[in-house]
Amino acid sequence: MSGRPDGALDEFGEIGRLFLPLTRGAPGALGLLDDAALVASRSGHELVITKDAIVEGVHFLSGEDPALVGRRLAQVNLSDLAAKGAEPFAVFLAIAWPPAYGAAEREAFARGLGEDLREAGVSLLGGDTVGTPGPLTASLTAMGWVPEGGMVRRAGARPGDRLMVSGHIGDAWLGLAAARGGLADPDGSLTRRYRNPRARLDLAAVVRAHASAAADVSDGLIADAGHLATAGGVGLRIDLDHLPISSAARAWLNAQPAEAAARIALASGGDDYEIVATAPVALPGFTVIGEVVAGEGVSVFVGGARVDPGSGGWSHQ
Repeated sequence: MSGRPDGALDEFGEIGRLFLPLTRGAPGALGLLDDAALVASRSGHELVITKDAIVEGVHFLSGEDPALVGRRLAQVNLSDLAAKGAEPFAVFLAIAWPPAYGAAEREAFARGLGEDLREAGVSLLGGDTVGTPGPLTASLTAMGWVPEGGMVRRAGARPGDRLMVSGHIGDAWLGLAAARGGLADPDGSLTRRYRNPRARLDLAAVVRAHASAAADVSDGLIADAGHLATAGGVGLRIDLDHLPISSAARAWLNAQPAEAAARIALASGGDDYEIVATAPVALPGFTVIGEVVAGEGVSVFVGGARVDPGSGGWSHQ
């Protein structure tokens, strides 16, 4: 079932018009005419596979520009590959179109998705399109290459390693508040960080070469750092005084009555799509925010005092 709008192309016509260009001529896509794709092996490499889904009203605001929805879908999946140190090369798409997504909205979605996949050198190899009475739901299965044995796992951190994070943290959480009208955002920088995240593919090679463990920051920095601690059977000490924040986030922070609570909020908000990693030494493009210690659990400090971070991020349960 395609769930197509009245007068629109049938499912295969729509696939040919909207999504065939996204294959970029990859032979394994088989022209999107088959029920499967063909992935050739790459000597000396292993295939990293990840999958993330997004749902309207849950992972992005209802009524969002369909082109930005397509971009978001690409970036949240590419972010997982970046954190594994992988070189992305292909994706599979599954999408359920709601009635509100007519021909123009579908075209815009495909355009946004395609632009970000092309920028990353990624080809669409296949997938499925269906209709749904509910909200837009879309998922990518993303694949990337790493040299054999070279994938950076969540497990691997060792006591004495430094804990670090890329970019700025908290802008997307503030951007969501701004997009909902609850926060001033004069230059739109915060809103852009939420609505149009960018995977840190530029750091994938650094992560692959030097990190002992890594994850992307989607649920919240504290929570995602905690995943590294759990997977590695180690403890973490996080010093939020060293949290890397933008000038816009700094202005917000300076206006808050309780600095510790505000820093915890920035480090728990999620949707940053930066990379949190551990390594024996500081890595270029990263800010050191703590250290790996013996034991278990995550200890969070502000102003030298230990604080309770609560959940530290979002739960998928």
